[in-house]
Amino acid sequence: MKIELVQLSGRDGDTAYNLERTLQAIATCAVDTDLLVFPETQLMGFANAQQLAEVAEPLDGPSVQAVQRAVREHNVSVLVGMAENDSGTYYNTSLLVTPEGVALSYRKTHLWPSERGLFQPGDRFVTALWKGVRVGILICYDIELPESARALGQLGAELILVTNGNMDPYGPVHRTAIIARSQENQAFAVMVNRVGDGDDGLVFAGGSTVIDPFGRTLFEAGRAECRQIVDLDLDLLRTARHDYDYLNDRRLFLTGEQIEHADGRRELLIPALPQQ
Repeated sequence: MKIELVQLSGRDGDTAYNLERTLQAIATCAVDTDLLVFPETQLMGFANAQQLAEVAEPLDGPSVQAVQRAVREHNVSVLVGMAENDSGTYYNTSLLVTPEGVALSYRKTHLWPSERGLFQPGDRFVTALWKGVRVGILICYDIELPESARALGQLGAELILVTNGNMDPYGPVHRTAIIARSQENQAFAVMVNRVGDGDDGLVFAGGSTVIDPFGRTLFEAGRAECRQIVDLDLDLLRTARHDYDYLNDRRLFLTGEQIEHADGRRELLIPALPQQ
């Protein structure tokens, strides 16, 4: 399986610019690429409180439709982040878009402090079967909470895809976290981060990374824009779980209702917090 990491800079609140760069990357990908992975909120950037209502779009909005058309034209799939507007409620959302349509939609469940009050957290973890592999999505801060990746593992995830918007000085935090999340769930992990300057003095840390099911680094980017194809040897999934299987050996299970869909998607609903 060939996955292309598309580590880009972006412009906060400038959908036209970000969408153009996204479509250009899709149009110029290698013909045998299976999946392109972009950073967190790639399409809109990190819109501030004044911009959010103007730039956020529904899942069937014009930006996602444009990505869908490009994906069909070039017969490739993409993981792309956006600011979602669901009837006036806003979510930090990432989509797995295939030539057949949106295969998976995930709303960030663990919001960074500056996002709280702008976005609402998602209420579930999700996976889908894609090209015979069970895929789950996380977004940025999610990976610092081990239960997030464990929820995907409990749903059977073999490939954890992470759209990332991690900034200085926290680059080393995510480097450590993504290795741990991959190794403890014996799954591949692909994390793609943003680079360059953002609003409010933020400097994004880059360091997009691919980790194998043993926790070994297959690729790690620097701090500049780059595009890198990594070929995943899916046989490593079986090899890593041959002698010991953490998910089968564990004695504690995450709570929450698990839902099986006819199309192969699996969801784990997050239990509501008790009333204070």
